[in-house]
Amino acid sequence: MTEKDDTSVTDTSVTDASVTDVEPSVDEIDRRDESLEDASAGESEGAVQSRRRVVGAVGMAVLAIALIASVGATAWLYFFQFRPDQETDSEAAKVAIDAASQASVSLLTYSPETLDKDFAAAKTQLTGDFLDYYTDFTEKIVTPAAKQKQVKTSAAVVQAALSQLSPESAEVLLFINQTTTSKENPDGAYAASSVKVGMTKIDGAWKISSFDPV
Repeated sequence: MTEKDDTSVTDTSVTDASVTDVEPSVDEIDRRDESLEDASAGESEGAVQSRRRVVGAVGMAVLAIALIASVGATAWLYFFQFRPDQETDSEAAKVAIDAASQASVSLLTYSPETLDKDFAAAKTQLTGDFLDYYTDFTEKIVTPAAKQKQVKTSAAVVQAALSQLSPESAEVLLFINQTTTSKENPDGAYAASSVKVGMTKIDGAWKISSFDPV
């Protein structure tokens, strides 16, 4: 072998050695591929978990908003629409009793000198069929008798109790003392009676809708 040939062999050996150092083995390539796949899988799983956390957070926020809106609507309806506790509490009961007492006194108190005024005032505190009955009765029965016999009556409530109460209706039991004078009996006649008064709320005001002796 010549010197030139020896040089070629040496170059070839160097080249082979360089290739051997640079090119990875099959096992190393497989390991790198597996690492890349694992990293990719880890990133995908992390992305999925991240999306799940975001969706879960959004879902909880939406649920919270829905619950707040529901509670708010319920509270609004309770406090501004119905409010049964405020419509039937002790103060509401007192208002109903006072209204029944005052209207009953107005109903049973009149004088021959002021009949029209007295009856007109009483009728503003009545409603429904009872208003119609009272109007007919005072015009046809009470007015002629009061004018002819100079009948004068005055009434006072001595005791009152609430029997039933709802936001739009009430029933009150009244004990009434009534004194009646006339030309025939100027000293007056005294009578005590008990009456069950039915009340109906009209435009926020209590009015008598029934008046029944008991």
